[in-house]
Amino acid sequence: MKTREEALRRIEGKSFDVCVIGGGATGSGCALDSQLRGLRTVQLEGSDFAGGTSSASTKMVHGGVRYLQDAIRNLDFEEFRVLKEALRERLPMLRNAPFLTNYRSFLVPCFNLIDVTYFSVGLKLYDWIAGRDRLAKSIFISREETLGRLPELASHDLRGAVVYADGQFDDARYNITLIKTFAESGGQALNYASVISFEKDSRGRLAGAIVQDKIARRNFVIHARCFVNATGPYADKVRTLAKPDSRPRIRWSKGVHIVLPWEVLGSTEALLIPKTEDGRVLFAIPWLGSLVVGTTDEEIHSLDDVHLHADEVGYLLRHLNRYLAKPVIWNQVLAGFAGVRPLLTSDPAKNTRKLARSHEVELDPQSGLISILGGKWTTYRAMAQDTIDASQKYLGIPVSECSTPNHPLLGSDGYSTDYWQTLERLYGLQEPAARQLAERYGTRAPDVMQLVKEDPQLAAPLAEGLAPLRAEALLAIRDEMATSIEDILARRLGVQAHSWRACIKAAPAVADILAQELGWPETAKQEALAPYVSKIRSSIQKAGLADRT
Repeated sequence: MKTREEALRRIEGKSFDVCVIGGGATGSGCALDSQLRGLRTVQLEGSDFAGGTSSASTKMVHGGVRYLQDAIRNLDFEEFRVLKEALRERLPMLRNAPFLTNYRSFLVPCFNLIDVTYFSVGLKLYDWIAGRDRLAKSIFISREETLGRLPELASHDLRGAVVYADGQFDDARYNITLIKTFAESGGQALNYASVISFEKDSRGRLAGAIVQDKIARRNFVIHARCFVNATGPYADKVRTLAKPDSRPRIRWSKGVHIVLPWEVLGSTEALLIPKTEDGRVLFAIPWLGSLVVGTTDEEIHSLDDVHLHADEVGYLLRHLNRYLAKPVIWNQVLAGFAGVRPLLTSDPAKNTRKLARSHEVELDPQSGLISILGGKWTTYRAMAQDTIDASQKYLGIPVSECSTPNHPLLGSDGYSTDYWQTLERLYGLQEPAARQLAERYGTRAPDVMQLVKEDPQLAAPLAEGLAPLRAEALLAIRDEMATSIEDILARRLGVQAHSWRACIKAAPAVADILAQELGWPETAKQEALAPYVSKIRSSIQKAGLADRT
């Protein structure tokens, strides 16, 4: 990538083959696929890259055990199709960015023989559907082995557990790395660039986009032969810009997660909670030194208040505590996050919990807008492939081979699980810092250390007791288009997903780095710092944690 100013100069007023609107998982997948097929591609994001749903997932690369359960119970072929596609897409996603992904064993506790039979058979079916794409064979383990692998699990009436494997990833960094790979391939990307209207040619087809630069607060125009709408929850809004009488296709489902200390589960293996009050499954998953617990499923009708609330914290803790020997208390909650699923629907009366995570590529015959609707993180690559196939057909050119199933993302070449030892040896880093850099940047970690070489003060952490280096914040500005404290702490470095209070500690140092690099006066720095800290404190308050710590 490059600085935002450099990107803007390369985009403003230019013409492209394809303009992808949306900087989340699907939009980034579409942009990369398009560029790799030889189409001159630009990607525009109205806020920050991965600023919404794509950084608020359960951090799983999975088929979806719940989808299997629903497919069987409801005889729903659409759920089965989504499951099979997601299981097929796991391996390419894991393989193409090994430093951002890993396998994880999930244990499903069984407290009676019915549980043992039901989950054993169900997860054998999960294996069978995955076929040769299976990560590991599911097995039943004894009570003793279960407690050895999940020592904090409640033992009363425990018969054992069924163990199966799924994938895991760092969603925000994966998204950023997709965009960096796209840029390295010759594509042009820009955040805080919102499409506010379209220009049309004499046939009524889209020919240009009026783009609002939210940083400079001015508008500019770009032209493209094909426009792709990959905006997730905002897809209907863009569809309406292209065709005002478009009927809604998307419904919104909110999912929330809480973050707890790793010690709550005390294991490298994950817990699946198979039974909840509202018919969902929940997960408690070790993730980059923390424990992520989620998710909920609640239909919402506005995107104005997508936050974690106290009743949702209570819901997750209540269900988790039923499976733990030592209950979690409120003041152990370190952070939380909420996201919105863009669910494709043709039945407005159907409960969002019953809607499959399927996707559809829609071509508006009047305007020519191509919209990719629905879907889920794990199937982002397949969604992008379908979308760019449709784009090439629209452009009247042969559909070329898609190379993304085997295209390593930036930082993957030469990476191995012990790469952190190379960083440790070359730069004299302590093991935790070396591992963190390897897991965030892969073999591009030397880019961070080059900044330290130029200014040794950048080797200091953002705050005492925190792992990220000051150099990482600077790299986020110079090479990843970060323009705010939240861009850096939430999407580039992931601090906000692990600890709200750590964000408050780190924010002043990040503000200093932004001010120095972007030439902010002291007043601008304070204008950036105060609202960010206030926003974090508001998140703590809304989650019902302010008076419990």
